[in-house]
Amino acid sequence: MSDHEHDEHCGCGDHDHEEEDVFVVADEEGNEREMVIALTFETEGRTYAVLLDRNDLEADGFIFRLEEEGDQAYLVNIEDDDEWQRVSALYERMVDERLNE
Repeated sequence: MSDHEHDEHCGCGDHDHEEEDVFVVADEEGNEREMVIALTFETEGRTYAVLLDRNDLEADGFIFRLEEEGDQAYLVNIEDDDEWQRVSALYERMVDERLNE
């Protein structure tokens, strides 16, 4: 769990929770980054999570499929090109809608 302090200056946009899950994700160069879930959404019966760098919330996010097994949840890379195109297009539409509100 995180030691992140939530207040009006933290920038995470979610102050309804006491703790957040932190995932360590390695990029293509092997650099590890602490990531937090910024958003989850469902489409076609699957759940996806948008993760942001915990220390740089302005950086581009990453989208993973979120799968559950029992009471455990884990992130799965989206390796199917068609699935990636559908999910990333949906996410972009969601962002555009929020920006245009």
